[in-house]
Parts: sequence; structure tokens; C-alpha cells
Amino acid sequence: MAVDEEITSLARLRELMPTEGFVNTFLKVSDRLNDVARDFIAKSPIIILATKAADGLIDVSPKGDPAGFVEVYDDKTLIIPDRLGNHRVDGFQNILQDPNVAVLFIVPGHGDTLRVAGKARIVRDEAVSRRLAVNGKAPLLALVVEVEEAFMHCSKAFLRSRLWHPEGWPARKSAPTLADWVIATVERDQTLAEVEEDHGEDERKRLY
Repeated sequence: MAVDEEITSLARLRELMPTEGFVNTFLKVSDRLNDVARDFIAKSPIIILATKAADGLIDVSPKGDPAGFVEVYDDKTLIIPDRLGNHRVDGFQNILQDPNVAVLFIVPGHGDTLRVAGKARIVRDEAVSRRLAVNGKAPLLALVVEVEEAFMHCSKAFLRSRLWHPEGWPARKSAPTLADWVIATVERDQTLAEVEEDHGEDERKRLY
């Protein structure tokens, strides 16, 4: 794709996007979780987890549960339970190759987000599983994240997108679904309705 200019140096990037006037932006980063972060995490029912494979490919995966499902073990440690999924374990495989992760905490209706980055390890621990059980179902595995960086991110993206304004949402079920994707990409002798029923059955039986 032809472009007017490709930015290839930090000097040029900063020439176009200077730091002057954005002091708080650079000073707000912490290497641990404070009380504000703890409060935000306690109210967050969904996170976005980013991991990186050895070949450099990035994976971004949503994880959700009742608000506060991510445990703040201490100021430097988060514990994220792993629930039943599709067994692709892309993020887990990546962490085995590269422990660096980033987590975005989101609170519905709230513009600001919390960004956390650090090193993760996959653990199996009976006490952790009992503590993070939901509806009597304990997670088999969990991610323990050693926090290296944490800061709150401003609400401009949510304001511009009007994400929390229902009047701007598309009609219910009008967007393509996972079943649509399967029909378009996987050669299998099933109709769209049959694939949708399979997915619905999976959601009914394997949420926890």
C-alpha cells in the first residue's frame, strides 16, 4: 500500500507527537497495584488478555466472569482463573514461549480502563481453584501475573465509539456470529442452524 510517509524512528514520531503538555500521561505509571487499581479490578467483569508467541504473533482474548473475578493476591500479583473454553489454549501456549502479557480491565458503562502488564505463569493449585470457584465449579488452571506496570487509561476511545450508548448499537444479532464464521471457513457437512445449535448447547452446558 502506497503512503505519504512511513514513520521509522522515535525522533520522527516525537516530532509529530511531542510530549510537551502531557506530563501526567508519563508520570501516572506504577510498578504495582494501588487501592485505586484494586477497586477498579473488583468492579470489572471482563478483561482483554494479550500474549505473544515465539514467532511474534500476538493473541488477544476476552475473559469474563462475575465482577471481581480476577483476584488481587497482593500489590504485585494478579490471579486470573481459566474457565472452560474451546481448548485452543492459544494464550497458554504463548505464555509457555514468552511470559510477557498485558491485561485491559473494563467496567461496563465506564469510560476509563485499567492497563496492567507483566510476566505470567500457568499454575494448578487446589487452594486457588477453591477460592476462585463459581457455582461450585473450580477452574482447573489459573494465570498468575507478576505486575510490572499499571496505569489508568483515559476514556476518549469509549467516548468516540459511543460504546455504552445502546441507541447506537446495531440491531440485535445483526452482526456475524461464530457460527457464520465456521460455515464460511470450515468444510463440514452441517447447516448454519446445526452449527448454531451446537454452539448454543456448548454455552448451556460448559459455561462453568
